[in-house]
Amino acid sequence: MRTAFEQKALALIRGQRGILPGYRVCVAVSGGADSVALLRLLARLANELGIALSVAHFNHSLRGAESERDAQFVEGLAQEHGLQFFRRTEDVAAIATRNGWNLEDAGRRLRRHFFDDLVADRSADRIAVAHTADDQAETVLAHLFRGTGITGLAGIHPVDGPIVRPLLEIRRQELRDYLAWLNQDWREDGSNQDTARTRARIRHQLLPRIERDYSPAIVSHLSELSRFAREEETFWNVFIEDRFQNLARETPEGLTIRLADILTPLRVPDSAAKAAHQPAPVPDLASPVLRSVSERLIRRIFEAIQGDRRELGATHVEQVLRLASSSQSGLTVELPRGIMVRKNLSRLQFSRASKLQRAHHENRTTHPSNAYQYEVPLPLTRTVTVSVAELGKRLSLNLIDWPSAERDTIWDNQALDADLLRSPLILRNWRPGDSYRPRGRRNEQKLKQMMLGQRVPADQRTGWPVLESAGQVVWALGMVPAGECAARAGTHKALLIAVEQG
Repeated sequence: MRTAFEQKALALIRGQRGILPGYRVCVAVSGGADSVALLRLLARLANELGIALSVAHFNHSLRGAESERDAQFVEGLAQEHGLQFFRRTEDVAAIATRNGWNLEDAGRRLRRHFFDDLVADRSADRIAVAHTADDQAETVLAHLFRGTGITGLAGIHPVDGPIVRPLLEIRRQELRDYLAWLNQDWREDGSNQDTARTRARIRHQLLPRIERDYSPAIVSHLSELSRFAREEETFWNVFIEDRFQNLARETPEGLTIRLADILTPLRVPDSAAKAAHQPAPVPDLASPVLRSVSERLIRRIFEAIQGDRRELGATHVEQVLRLASSSQSGLTVELPRGIMVRKNLSRLQFSRASKLQRAHHENRTTHPSNAYQYEVPLPLTRTVTVSVAELGKRLSLNLIDWPSAERDTIWDNQALDADLLRSPLILRNWRPGDSYRPRGRRNEQKLKQMMLGQRVPADQRTGWPVLESAGQVVWALGMVPAGECAARAGTHKALLIAVEQG
């Protein structure tokens, strides 16, 4: 018989529609109370939901023996319930230092990569994580303090690709009460109590005080605010993507768009303009009816080149708008992370400030080509390094024993079975029309669409490394390899390809 809490959770899960009958659901369990409660809850509801469960644990290696005991605890919990257990261990601190990431960002990236691998390997259809209504409230407040717009107010999404969050409308205390009823213990991470961290201060000091002295319903109010913001964000994302696809054009240097399309990205009926107490729209900065669309379109173009929108602020967007509305051609605006915007007669050109562009500004006439093709002899018996002068990089083809003693790494998802590769083996740049069937997919995919999905900047695509085997593309940098050549159970020798500075 279900408890009242389980009945409530079941209704929320069904209403969310992130978990459907027939799904293989892998529960991400850290060992903390929330994730343990999620596992126990889904285990009790699995038959009614019609799902198959498994358990995943990501070990950040940040707390030495404590981290290992957390992993052992979670593995024991999986065994107790007869569930398949997946584990990955990474030295998050070392990887963060090597890549210049902060510790939290590194953990998030590597953990997400682990989850994506489980889905790509068809070990799971969905990954269930244990964010709660309290986590949502803390996130929205943290974003407010940092400065945010609608996207930040949207907070944590209940469904994010294969990631689902069934507990996002449930309070943290409800989960602890549920664990007490089950007589189930859990592991405590002492770092969560460290109030030197902003998130911990919000959790342990700020929210309790707001609930006590100002608004007992603050958590539910912030959750509602985030839901409204997600609805707004969904609309804007779909709308701006439509404008971007219709108005922006790809060039060898980056992306270009007509000035009129930046300043007047849609036709606003006179009635709408009047309702906003504005004259009929004209191509300048005076129309707030159009300005919000123009600003979002600029951010989307920046993201298409750079891969994300980090560091692009309101001041930068304002500079681009003023450049578009000015009368002088040839002017430029420099955006963060080496993105340049140049006014060229009736268009704006967004591109990366590459060596080629700098040479252009210095009136040089060098036009380097990044087309290349290198043959790699088979059979591979050792590590082979190919110097690609066109990219100023070296590509190292590393032959290793498989399964590797280092299986818990971010490279597993890109390993090839060396014995399945056939001559001629060619390392070359991407070409229009390249396609293959990625591991875990039924159908062939265009490599251009895969690069768009991975947000590979436009100016890097033409030189993007791919590997051919017997005339067929089987690998591309950063992508899941072709299913027919990917490393698998039974693989003896695997090929890993790494890019290094030349």
